[in-house]
Amino acid sequence: MQYLTKSSIQRRVAAVRAFNRFYTRRVGALRGGLLGSEFPLPEARVLYELAQSRQTTATQLARELDLDLGYLSRLLQSLRKRRLVQAAASPHDGRRVLLSLTPKGRHAFAILDRRSRDEVSRTLASVPEAEQARLVGAMQTVEKLLKGEIEPAEVTLRAHRPGDMGWVVQRHGALYAQEYGWDERFEALVAGIVKSFVENLDPARERCWIAEMDGAPVGSVFLVKQTRATAKLRLLIVEPKARGRGLGKRLVAECIAFARGKGYRRLVLWTQSNLAAARAIYQGCGFRLAKTERHASFGVKLTGEYWELRLR
Repeated sequence: MQYLTKSSIQRRVAAVRAFNRFYTRRVGALRGGLLGSEFPLPEARVLYELAQSRQTTATQLARELDLDLGYLSRLLQSLRKRRLVQAAASPHDGRRVLLSLTPKGRHAFAILDRRSRDEVSRTLASVPEAEQARLVGAMQTVEKLLKGEIEPAEVTLRAHRPGDMGWVVQRHGALYAQEYGWDERFEALVAGIVKSFVENLDPARERCWIAEMDGAPVGSVFLVKQTRATAKLRLLIVEPKARGRGLGKRLVAECIAFARGKGYRRLVLWTQSNLAAARAIYQGCGFRLAKTERHASFGVKLTGEYWELRLR
């Protein structure tokens, strides 16, 4: 289990910025007039909001659009001069000024709205029909994530099945390369551990847990027999999208409970000093650092750590 490195964060930031540039170009946000109209994007958004609410105040409009009141005031002034927006005192509170579209403003919005629908229809038509639902779903996911509206998906633990071992090897190789710069020799090490586990599995005293979320694997841990009295915890990993919900600790706790139930006296593991998140989990579950050993592996210099937990 790992924290994101600075380089990983920078890659994500770069990806988001690249998408922002792509999408603003795609929707024509940089053009002087949106959808071939006389209205730049900010004015078009004001017309849209007023069309939806019928009557609103400048304060409410600024809050909805997340705009500075001074900037919004200048936009409204320009639209009022062109007789697209009108202002009137509230019949219930003369201190409140209500904004609404004029007939000319409603006509201008209707044209913009029609052009926008046509443009979106053309965009969707350029995507294969089978992929359109995927595209719309991805957009909805982005919106919900940024609004904080997505509830955490349930994570379940299950035994391994065909196909899982390949995932374990691939995700260890990819994530450790991305987050720590380890080369393919680490992936080869994981492949060897997995091969030995499958070929020599003792179902009565060994187990693999696969964590699953939304039907896809997001974590794993293995418990293997080292001697009659000692078991070893191996290959703990949690996908970035499943982190922050205690899954790593849950997987380790499953190993500990299983080892105790099978009569092992000691549970051991090998990790590296730079894997801070995993080390914190082990320490929190009662493991104690037994010894350290410097080594050069997987293309980097590391300090290996041997941890153990007395089970009885």
